[in-house]
This record gives sequence, structure tokens and C-alpha cells, in this order.
Amino acid sequence: MTPKVARYLAEMEPATPCLVMDVDRVEQNYARLKAALPLARIYYAVKANPAAPILERLVGLGSFFDAASFQEVEMCLDAGAAGERVSYGNTIKKERDIAAAYARGVRMFAFDSEAELLKLARSAPGARVYCRILVGNDGAEWPLSRKFGCEVEMARKLMVQASELGLDAFGLSFHVGSQQVKTAAYEAAIAKVAMLFTDLAEAGVKVRMVNLGGGYPVRYKSEVPEIGAFGDAIMGAMTKHFGNALPEIVIEPGRFLVADAGVVQSEVVLVSRKGEDDPVRWVYLDIGRFGGLAETEGEAIKYGFRTPHDGAEEGPVTIAGPTCDSTDTLYEKSNYRLPLALRDGDKVELLATGAYVTTYASQKFNGFAPLNEIYI
Repeated sequence: MTPKVARYLAEMEPATPCLVMDVDRVEQNYARLKAALPLARIYYAVKANPAAPILERLVGLGSFFDAASFQEVEMCLDAGAAGERVSYGNTIKKERDIAAAYARGVRMFAFDSEAELLKLARSAPGARVYCRILVGNDGAEWPLSRKFGCEVEMARKLMVQASELGLDAFGLSFHVGSQQVKTAAYEAAIAKVAMLFTDLAEAGVKVRMVNLGGGYPVRYKSEVPEIGAFGDAIMGAMTKHFGNALPEIVIEPGRFLVADAGVVQSEVVLVSRKGEDDPVRWVYLDIGRFGGLAETEGEAIKYGFRTPHDGAEEGPVTIAGPTCDSTDTLYEKSNYRLPLALRDGDKVELLATGAYVTTYASQKFNGFAPLNEIYI
């Protein structure tokens, strides 16, 4: 929690649940990432948190943007970004949305299939395109599985076809999974991409860009490697496989830029037990999975907690949300412990919740209003 957020919560006492974001921290994280990977062009993954104050700050810093939908494209443009600074990075797009983005000046698009490539050829003629390949997600706390990307051999054929269709076969991309804690994942993916670069050069296609995706981790409940370690591993791998002929490097951070800039404040609604001798208390908060904490599914992302009783004796807890849905249970198997003094009415803070919380929040499930957002 930044001092700015702590001061706001203490002085303003906002109604809960709410997210309070320190936009200055976003700027600091942007600078840290730029220092770790100075040769990379930063495309902020808008889906992590598309709030206008964040986008406007990043526009002022010279950031580029990775949009997952035409609506996100519009958000970037409304914040002052030029169309040529926006990449339409979703490999699954309606053709009319491709055309609309192209009409607004977007000139870089992702794909991973022939059908998508043909849509781009028809509705974004001459655009820069990049093909996403499948890579391993080992080490990611929020893996992206096989929904995106294609096998390397298919990517080779598609990039050749892109050139034949009059598109600019600009680059290749991958994503090693969100909250990736192993630097080796990037090194292995870069090696895979480098071999494909060689194959495409032999086929007469001059690919000029590698998009390393996002995944750069932040500290939740456990320590993670510093961003400098990822920068060193990535640039070491790029130099090893490309030598002095480095391609353009693109990165798409989302979580890394905004997560630790935000804190969710919540109220304890109930503390109870399932049996008189049960050592495990159930702590119910006024925010849960449907209120924006969707990344607790499978207890994947483990947020840190701050309570008014920190430092006092603790005991095991199961933490759940307020809705009448049994899946609205956040942590049952992850060995969370909270102070025994915790009571209903207490305010607790969920730390590093600036990413993927507001946009995951449901629209009045069980009648609960969407999460309140405050940007300072």
C-alpha cells in the first residue's frame, strides 16, 4: 500500500467495497519496467485496468497500448493516444471491429489462424500483422492454456500467406502466462521464436518484431523475482539467439504496471464457524469473486490482507464473499490465517488489487452494486 492510498483511506473513510488507485505508482512502475528493458517498446495491456486516469497518464509518458476489443481501442483514443500507437492484440475479432479500428488509425493486429488472417486482409489492407505462437506456461500462476496461439509450423505458413495477401508480415508473438514467476519461460519462448525467424527468412519473409507479451509478476502473498531479473534473462536470450541483428522488441505489461498501485478496502460482514470445535473460522467480506476477485478461482492469485488487528494472535480461516453462491469462496485450501480478534464491521484491505479487479466485477449479481473506483 502506498502512503498516498493509506492517507486517503484514513482521511476519507470511503464506503466499501472500493478500489483506491495511486496513479503515481503506475508511473513509477512504468519507469522501472523501462529501465529493466530499455530496448523494448511498452504496450500497456488495457484489459488490466482501462480507467481513463491510468490511460491518460500513460499517454503522457509515451506509452503504446495493447487493446483486446474495439471498445478498448476507443478508450485509448479517447485518452489521447494516436491510432498508430495502439495494437489490436486479441486474436479473436469480429471483422466489423477490425474495420472500425483500421478506420480509426490502428495499423497493427494480432492473429493465430487463417480465418483471422483473411479477415485482416479484407478489412485492414496493408496493416502490420503478427502471429501468436503457442508456448509453455510453466511457472505462471494464471496460465493462458491453449486458447491463444498456433503451432510453429502453422505460424510459418500463415506468415508466408500474410505477405502474399499484401499484409506486412511484421512479427511474431507469444505469452508465457500471467503472473509468470520463472524467467526461464521467456528464455525458452525466445529460442522458439528465433528458430521461426530463421525459417521465415529462408522463405523470403522478413520478420522484424518479437512481441514478448506480458506476464511480468508482482508480489502478492509470496515474493517474486525482481523485474531486473526478467530484463536480464530476456535480453540475454535475445542476444544469444539474434546476435547483433536484434529485431524490434515489444512487451505488453498489464498486471505489473497497475496491480500494486491499487488497494481494495472491504468490510467484514460475518465471522463464523461450521462447528463449535471447528478451529477454522469463516470470514465473509463484502466483496468476493463476483465483485471483482475472479482471479481467486482455483486460489490462483493469492492477495495479501491487512487488518486492524495485525500483530495479534492468528488462526486459520476460510475467506468468502457475500453472495448466495457457493462458488463465491476465495480461499479455503491456501492456509490463510487472520487475527482471532477480527469481527464483523472491521475494515480490511486486500493489497495489490489494481489489476483485473474492476473489469471482472459483475453487474449487480445478487443485487450488489459494482465495485466503487477511486483514482488519486
